[in-house]
Amino acid sequence: MNARSVRGAVAVAASLCALVALSACTVRPDTGAGDVSASPARARNLKVGWSTTSLTTAWMRQTLTTLQGDVERLRSAGKVGSFRAFDADNDTARQIAQIRTMTRETYDVILVDAGSPTALDPALEEAVASGITVVAFDSLPTSPAVVKVGTDQWAWGSMLAGWLVDALGGEGDIIAMTGPAGSAGRDDRWSGAAAVFARYPGIRVVETVHSPNSVAPATKAFASAYAEHPGIRGVLTLGGTLSTAALRTLVAENGRLVPVAGENYNGFLKLWQSKRAEGFSGLATAQPDYLSVIALEAAVAQREGVKVPAAIDVPLPEITDGSLARYADPGAPDDIYPVETLPQSRIDELIGRGADS
Repeated sequence: MNARSVRGAVAVAASLCALVALSACTVRPDTGAGDVSASPARARNLKVGWSTTSLTTAWMRQTLTTLQGDVERLRSAGKVGSFRAFDADNDTARQIAQIRTMTRETYDVILVDAGSPTALDPALEEAVASGITVVAFDSLPTSPAVVKVGTDQWAWGSMLAGWLVDALGGEGDIIAMTGPAGSAGRDDRWSGAAAVFARYPGIRVVETVHSPNSVAPATKAFASAYAEHPGIRGVLTLGGTLSTAALRTLVAENGRLVPVAGENYNGFLKLWQSKRAEGFSGLATAQPDYLSVIALEAAVAQREGVKVPAAIDVPLPEITDGSLARYADPGAPDDIYPVETLPQSRIDELIGRGADS
């Protein structure tokens, strides 16, 4: 999603609730949930559901907009007949119940962003056993029965830490902001970062800050840590709101703009861009919203008989000082996550669909 398409997503976001409600009304038994290796003739007018932990976060709302766009494209091609998004409101028991409801109602495809890596496995395996194509993305379950679409979270942390080490010449004190304690994805990111720092004895993490993934409390938490360690030379953050909090604090405190590695939250990208002329340097990666599109495309391809990989590893985007202008959108809200669109040819490559398909 480039800056222009991000602005379009923001315009669409206001109608998301209407979209979800409409999709709930248009669900119909277009086809039964047949064998996942069905012929292309069976992969028509598919009944698709998405089970997600919560639609309240900005990233999830943006993901729904992006997914809805691909649904409409596939609907026009006659491949998708109906779509419904199920919001579990961060309740694992509710998400399990919603998945079992889709199984009973013979959906053809279930997409899932799992609220638990293990608790959903039995319900998802029941769906697969009934002939439903199940593809997970973003937060992944452990069941081997489910196709998985994700990024390498260990590599995420390693990328950011490696850049920060290089930016500091292998020497200096840093603050790390890891977000809420106990998050599996964040733990993986931190493991990747820590493995890099362990190779450089001149790098010292003087404080590790845990805070909610929200700018206001994260800013308060970082400001407290920075007051204790004003001589730091860099900051590692494992989430976009955390990146924004760190940079805002540096600007507000004394303007000493040390390098910050983080995520593609537009609030961070905009402030980064505004401080480039003062010598600020950053790096950001992303959990791209188009994981949802790859998941849907993989499900449709599997229904058409394509041998889809069991695990689809999507490369992490990399936003640098040189490419920042392609992502930062000064006219858009802070709480979007700009990414560039992934070409259909690249999606086809990732899901195992050849050019002749």
